[in-house]
Amino acid sequence: MNKKQTTTIKDVAEFAAVSPMTVSRVLNNHDFVKESTRRRVQDAMRALNYRPNLMARNLAGRSGLFIGLIYRNPSYGYLSEFLLGALSTCRRLGHNLIVEEPFLDRNMVDLELIERRFLDTSIQALIVVPPLSDDPQLIDVLERTGISYVCVSPRLNSYAGASVGMNDTDAAREMTDYLLGLGHERVALIKGPPDHRASELRLIGYQQALEARGMALDPELIGEGDFTYVSGMHAAKKLVDRERRPTAIFASNDDMAAGAITCIHQSGLRVPEDLSVVGFDDTATASAIWPPLTTIRQPIREMANAAIETLERGVRGPEAKNAAPPEKLRLPYDLVIRESAAPPAGKG
Repeated sequence: MNKKQTTTIKDVAEFAAVSPMTVSRVLNNHDFVKESTRRRVQDAMRALNYRPNLMARNLAGRSGLFIGLIYRNPSYGYLSEFLLGALSTCRRLGHNLIVEEPFLDRNMVDLELIERRFLDTSIQALIVVPPLSDDPQLIDVLERTGISYVCVSPRLNSYAGASVGMNDTDAAREMTDYLLGLGHERVALIKGPPDHRASELRLIGYQQALEARGMALDPELIGEGDFTYVSGMHAAKKLVDRERRPTAIFASNDDMAAGAITCIHQSGLRVPEDLSVVGFDDTATASAIWPPLTTIRQPIREMANAAIETLERGVRGPEAKNAAPPEKLRLPYDLVIRESAAPPAGKG
C-alpha cells in the first residue's frame, strides 16, 4: 500500500526555486501566494512525486484521515448504500470523506485529475469502487503515487492489493437454484454492463445452477442491462414479449429488478402470480417497491466499513502493514425472501 516518503518540503522548494515557507503556504492554501507561484510549486510536487505528509501531524493530534472515494457506478442504489456506510464509519472513527467522480467524459477516467487531487487536497488514502477497481491504468497511478488504497470487489484473479468484497458467483448460484427449486424451468437473467466484473461473476453463478440440474443455458433467456432502472425495463420488455416468455426473471441488481417489475405491470401481468422477479443487493429499493423484492443481500455498508478500517490499519500501522500481505476480506451474503417470487402458475 503506502511507500516511504523520501521527498521533503525543502526538495520541493529547491526544485521550484522558492523558499520552504512558500511551499508551506501553498500546502495550507494561503490566499497571498501568487497563482503562478502556486502552480510552480504544485508542478514541482507532481514532478517529485511529493505528497504532503499530514499523517504525522494528524496522528500526533489523533485527528482524522482524509479518505478519498472515487466511483463510476450506474447503480444509484448501490452507491447510496456504500456512501451511507462510508459516511457512518468516517463519522464514528473521526475521518474525513472526499467523494470524486474523476471523468473527462462518460467513459474516460481523468488520471491526471486523480493525481492532482492527491496533491491539492492531501488525500491520504483511497477507496476504489467497482468497476474502477478493475481499471489497470488507475491501479498503476495509485501504485506510482504510493497512496494507501483499497479496491472494492475487484477481479479476484488479477489484483494483488488490499480488497473487500463478497462471493458474487455463489450468491447468484444460490438465487438461481432458489427459483429452480420453486419449480421454474424458464429462468431468465438480466445481465449487468460488460465492464463490471460482478456481471460476469453473476452470470457464471446462474450457469452453474442450471448445469447442476442438467439444464442448458438458453441464450433467449439472457437480457442485456447496465445496472440502471431503465435498462431493466427495456430488457424485461424483450423477455416478456417472447413467444415463450420466462416464468421468472433474475435481475443482476435491484435497480434493474425494479425496472423489470414496472415493465411487467405495464404489460398487464402480475408479480409474482404471472412472473416472478428477483434482484441482487438488497438496497432500499428492494423493500420500497411492490411487491417487496426477493433478493441477495450484498453487505454494501459493511464493505464500506471494512474498507475504511483496512485503510486506517494500513496508514496508522506501517510496520504491521509492511510485515503482512494486503488484506483480502470476503464478507457473507444472505438470500432475503420476500413477496416477488413464487412457484409458477399451476405448481403452487
